Amino acid sequence: MAAARQCLLGFRRAAPLPLPLLSTRAPSRRRGARMASSGNDAPPLSTTVAVPGAAGPVRVVAAPGLTEEDLTRAVESALFRQWVKNLQEEKGVLTYGRLSLRQILIQGVDMFGKRVGFVKFKADIVDEETKAKVPGIVFARGPAVAVLILLECKGQTYAVLTEQVRVPVGKFILELPAGMLDDEKGDFVGTAVREVEEETGIKLNLEDMVDLTALLNPDTGCRMLPSPGGCDEEIGLFLYRGDADEDTIRALQGKETGLRDHGELIKLRVVPYNQLWRSTADAKALSAIALYEMAKKEGLLLSSPTTSRRRGSSSPANL
Repeated sequence: MAAARQCLLGFRRAAPLPLPLLSTRAPSRRRGARMASSGNDAPPLSTTVAVPGAAGPVRVVAAPGLTEEDLTRAVESALFRQWVKNLQEEKGVLTYGRLSLRQILIQGVDMFGKRVGFVKFKADIVDEETKAKVPGIVFARGPAVAVLILLECKGQTYAVLTEQVRVPVGKFILELPAGMLDDEKGDFVGTAVREVEEETGIKLNLEDMVDLTALLNPDTGCRMLPSPGGCDEEIGLFLYRGDADEDTIRALQGKETGLRDHGELIKLRVVPYNQLWRSTADAKALSAIALYEMAKKEGLLLSSPTTSRRRGSSSPANL
């Protein structure tokens, strides 16, 4: 049963593969995927995806301007495969039989070096009772992490934030240190530690990280979804609590960090924690505050990092 719920990739005129795998073959003209020519009446490049739970093979079409390679990369990407898998899981779009997936239009593919970074597509999903289309524009970017770093100094708790340019909103934004997972291994905590070091220069230990989203009920997926109406991004929110002296706080304030060759122009900002909720519009920060405060209220966290100090991991290193 579990195997039957996986995504199968085939091409037109080809029978669905018997194994729960995505085919790695590129679309070809012989198997029904055709490149659009300069003529306006030329059919678009396309392939099919066999999705258990769908009425039949689902046609995947490339938007004008996309190449055969673009279509193959999109359909074989981890982002697309995870989206198809989500359709069939508990609470999935296709799970209850009322909604059907008719067609998918691949609109864009952004590469990060040799790997697929983002995929933009539109899914035609129809309510079989009303025959109305369900909004189906998808910006697929995959999982990410963010870390709420709290440092105690002389009885005051401070949060360490990054200030960086965010072109989609046209502004510099104050937000939690964060980053995307680079592979399919799903190493959220390892990515969180790495992103903190890259964006702040603070080196943390894996065992000192508290996964705040793991405190959610399992049926939520134990991740925060910042914009599920248009984006598949799921974020693991982590907490680090430690001690710092005044020299450390001063060294962090205004420090320039980030991977400059990747376009990261980051400055650190240290904000009193009790002012944080009014100092940023970052959904990651506001969600982390809510989870942290509710976890403390229900006694799920220690009130201070005293236990961490006893274990010898009280202060951030390598500032």
